[in-house]
Amino acid sequence: MDKRKKGSPTELRLLVVGSTGASQFLLTNYILGRKEFAKNVTSISGSRKNTGELAGRRVAVVNGPNIYEKDISQVKRKMELRRSKCLCIPGPHAFLVTFDMEKISLNEMRTTKLMKKRFGRHCLRYCMVLLAYEGNLEGAALEERVQKSDWPLRELIEQYGGRFHVFSKNWRDQSRNRELLQKIERMVASLGGVCFSSRTFQKAEVSVKKEVKRLQKQRTGEIEKVWTEMEKKYIAEDLYQQKDAY
Repeated sequence: MDKRKKGSPTELRLLVVGSTGASQFLLTNYILGRKEFAKNVTSISGSRKNTGELAGRRVAVVNGPNIYEKDISQVKRKMELRRSKCLCIPGPHAFLVTFDMEKISLNEMRTTKLMKKRFGRHCLRYCMVLLAYEGNLEGAALEERVQKSDWPLRELIEQYGGRFHVFSKNWRDQSRNRELLQKIERMVASLGGVCFSSRTFQKAEVSVKKEVKRLQKQRTGEIEKVWTEMEKKYIAEDLYQQKDAY
């Protein structure tokens, strides 16, 4: 059974999901307002977490391999899926599912099934479609363009509850970043202001806590070992000095 957990009131945890191409990496650049990924990056082999601010709100952004990434084994894919969950425990406040506005295909329609399979059947309530575009259209014109687009795009957005936002591929264009933040905050508020969690996220949280305890214990042991060695050295030097005194 999926559960929801209270999240931090100050930091938004955003799990960015890409289908193919560079869209998710362009979105991360846009959210953080800096060039975290090069424009030609279309895939990554390992999950990454970056922090920064979106319109003045502290955010943590997690990226992983694209859903349809071909150059990755199933074992590696599962490992990175677990890692991306660990990077945003106790759970993300929002899943930002990214697509290129000009390259929507029938294949993209399957992403909702893959999202539910990977993150839990209730994750779609926490999802928003993010469409990458290249141009200088104003907000109202962009919204109208999406509404008048071909049915695959409109159908795709409906599968994600009708929630969407269009962002510029040029991360320096921050004209709509506050609007994006407001949309995310409204979605989170409508869900009780809590982050998403499921059994898999709960398992990830337990694993991380165990690893933290192990490292703390290991660190404590290392510190004690250093102090013991220093103590032995001090005692030896003290005895040597006493011997010289005789």
